[in-house]
Amino acid sequence: MTIGDKSGRGEALALTLFIVGYPLWWSLGAGILLLPALTVIALWFLASRRRVEFPPLFGIWLVFLAMVVFSIFNLGATPPGTVESSWMDQAPGAAFRLGFYLSVSVIALWAYNLIAYGKLSVERLIVLLAYWGIVTVVGGLLGTFAGGIEFTSPVEAALPASVAQDGFVQSLVHPSLSQTMNILGYESHRPAAPWGYTNTWGNMCAMTVAWLTVVAMTRGTKSGGPTPTWSRLRPWAWVALALAMIPIVYSLNRGLWLGLAVMALVVAVKLLWAGRVVAILSIMAIGVLAGAVVLLSPMRTVISDRIDNPHSDEGRSFASETAVDLTVEHSPLIGFGSTRKTLGSGDSIAIGPTADCPRCGARTLGGNGQLWQLIFAHGFLGLAAYLGFILAVLWRFRHDHSPVGIAGAAVMVFSVVSMLFYNALVMPLFALLLSYVVLAARERLVAETRTRSDATPQQRPPPRPTRTSLQHHRPEFRDIGEKNE
Repeated sequence: MTIGDKSGRGEALALTLFIVGYPLWWSLGAGILLLPALTVIALWFLASRRRVEFPPLFGIWLVFLAMVVFSIFNLGATPPGTVESSWMDQAPGAAFRLGFYLSVSVIALWAYNLIAYGKLSVERLIVLLAYWGIVTVVGGLLGTFAGGIEFTSPVEAALPASVAQDGFVQSLVHPSLSQTMNILGYESHRPAAPWGYTNTWGNMCAMTVAWLTVVAMTRGTKSGGPTPTWSRLRPWAWVALALAMIPIVYSLNRGLWLGLAVMALVVAVKLLWAGRVVAILSIMAIGVLAGAVVLLSPMRTVISDRIDNPHSDEGRSFASETAVDLTVEHSPLIGFGSTRKTLGSGDSIAIGPTADCPRCGARTLGGNGQLWQLIFAHGFLGLAAYLGFILAVLWRFRHDHSPVGIAGAAVMVFSVVSMLFYNALVMPLFALLLSYVVLAARERLVAETRTRSDATPQQRPPPRPTRTSLQHHRPEFRDIGEKNE
């Protein structure tokens, strides 16, 4: 397979429309509900191929998907200390998770094939992810300063009232710019748009801002200068990065703060490994400037107050410990197939939700972070496959010190750190897999270029003047630099 055939680029239109139009789909109440339709399109085009190209390490991810399927056989189990439920009671939640695990996996595989068959360029996919970064920052600003705005979407209006009023359904179909919570002793708006939950917003913020940084700090291509799309987006990328600190701080999202710090460390290590001292100094200067802005603004007080008010730590600790203990004792290999509700809280089984404390008692086991959900729902075999995939990706692309490789590594490391606090389904996992596709496709493009350059004139295929062939369209990242090519 030679990458670079530009015929039939319209095949990528559905993926582009989904990503670019996501704010609109969210406002209509569709959002992630359009993913199954996109999956059908992806399957249609994959089935039309004589050969489907698989990115490296995808087999490990398939093992994880197999563990998700296998764990469903334990759905009927009721672990001690949890609310009694049947297999049918747990089936909707399990079907939701399995369905979207499969959905984002199929679309990611399709995206890789779009690049492999020349329908989509690596650069365009990076631009789309960076665009999501801008969307996330804009949504965060709106959630911070106009967080009280919410409205009934067309999809929500079309649903029966009994269904539309369900809390989980509300998170899918009821657009709201923020989640209003009392964490600091008063009600505060924590940005959520357009991702549903404030934790999901934080998860998406870190991963997409990584690609936003690539667009902002690089200059496109060697031949002919930057591509038009890249050039148009670059100024907006800088504006978004400059404003991102505001919703990041006011989100009160400690997991996001920690994750961004770890990502910065990953970038520094990768740049140091590549010998890019000037780039390291530049990033340090940006970090010092950002820190000064925080310290000299009201954001300093927000951070201080959040650290002094841990809020949910006790409940999270109880849910996490209970999830691990029950899994180890009763189903260590495959877990229980889905989440469960506890009887009461860590203090007493008699404690339950009230009007004043709707989240008291009845903690969701597996609902307070991807790590705990993997352990409880899919066992330690599922956790090993999931973590094994991410760690294998990090190892595979460890020598890629280009901005793409650095951003991809930062995203992968963040996904591991955020497992302690955030659940990955649905959109964060989608962004993670698309980041993996970028890394894998870029490696393939570089390998193809080297093969062509090493071949004798008689062995070389005729040149293809296409936008995606690195022979004529090789990304050049002089602002951050790349040493491995």
